[in-house]
Amino acid sequence: MVHTKAPLLITQTVQLDTLLDLLRDQTSVALDTESDSLYAYHEKVCLIQASIPSGSFLIDPLASIDLQHLAPLLADEKTQKVFHASEYDVMCLRRDFGFTFNNLFDTMWAARILGWKRVGLGDILREHFGITLDKKWQRHNWGKRPIEPAALFYAQADTQYLLRLRDLQLRELRQLDRLEEAQEVFSDLAQAKYSGHEFTPDDMWSVKGVWDLDGRAQAILRQLVILRDREARRQNRPAFKVFGDKTLLQLADRAPRSPDHLHGVEGMTNGQVQRYGPALLEAVARGSKDPIPAPPHRTQIDPDISARYELLRAWRKQVAAQRGVESDVIVSNAVLMEVAQRQPRTLDQLPPLPWFGEWRRKTYGHAMLQAIARS
Repeated sequence: MVHTKAPLLITQTVQLDTLLDLLRDQTSVALDTESDSLYAYHEKVCLIQASIPSGSFLIDPLASIDLQHLAPLLADEKTQKVFHASEYDVMCLRRDFGFTFNNLFDTMWAARILGWKRVGLGDILREHFGITLDKKWQRHNWGKRPIEPAALFYAQADTQYLLRLRDLQLRELRQLDRLEEAQEVFSDLAQAKYSGHEFTPDDMWSVKGVWDLDGRAQAILRQLVILRDREARRQNRPAFKVFGDKTLLQLADRAPRSPDHLHGVEGMTNGQVQRYGPALLEAVARGSKDPIPAPPHRTQIDPDISARYELLRAWRKQVAAQRGVESDVIVSNAVLMEVAQRQPRTLDQLPPLPWFGEWRRKTYGHAMLQAIARS
């Protein structure tokens, strides 16, 4: 399935309905999305790609189009939706449009379950189909209109080979008796929800290097991250494009008191000094008078729970090595911690957990119980 003509860009509801009439007759549809996370304060889905054997189609969510017409297809159990690394796409589509999903196939997770060493789409397409994707479009601003033709061709390539890839992986999953495991993972991925974080001043504690500052500098940093977020919102830009973390750390450490002191700070251009200088100096002055911020409370893990968790991690590492997969393909850290905390003694006591469905329970449950029984 190689499409050489430019994909159709759908910008009207009537066009979408025509496409959906075509897609409803398909047993599977390859899908992908493009967002503007590198260019907007609050990211949004800017493009939805769809491919079937006869062609590729691009849906423009920023146009005057009723995307709710797409909802029945995504929820339909009869039509398989094939993504690569679906979790982010599912989260974004659910966040922006409230879609629900059924019958997914994720080619990245299939590759991980099969133990493939490279699971990025570009690596897989090059290795298995001899196709090279143009990486220059990976940081493209998909919120910009009109979309240039070369970008449309790149977006099309993200889905036009996925059905071939799915067929290849499906055969291998069946041969290795891994299909039930994969289907359980795909079912978990279909439930992915966006857990976006709204800014608070305490986000300063996630700045790499904050713990190297003394208390006064931490108070200044707090005011600086507040200023950065305010400017990012006002300009509708990602915070890192206003000031980088290293710039804020140096400003907090140096506590400049005049515009001259702003020069020479890593990442500060002359233009930024002119544009933000007064506001930065005001933020530094406020932080210089603020109370020293209290560090966030760090929960102490019970030593017995920690010991059980490490026993489970050792068991998982061994199983993963035997299978030739990454450790989290077996069981996630979150599940291991939950089991370590609850200390079940029987399978019936293993609680229902996200990402620990019936296949994992029956395959790994007894071994997990045996691992913590030694604690």
